[in-house]
Amino acid sequence: MKEIKRFLKEEDGMAVVEVVLILVVLIGLVVIFKSQITALIKKILKKVSTEAGSI
Repeated sequence: MKEIKRFLKEEDGMAVVEVVLILVVLIGLVVIFKSQITALIKKILKKVSTEAGSI
C-alpha cells in the first residue's frame, strides 16, 4: 500500500510533460509566424552587415 501511495504522489513525469507542451506551443508559433520571423531576421542581418563596415 505504501508503494502505491508513493507512486501516486511522484511528480517527476510532470516536468517532461510541461517541457513537451512548451515546445509544441513554440513550434506552433514559429509555423504560424514563419514569414514574419524570416523577414525580421533578414532585415536585422542586413542592417548588421551594412553597419559593420562603418566600425
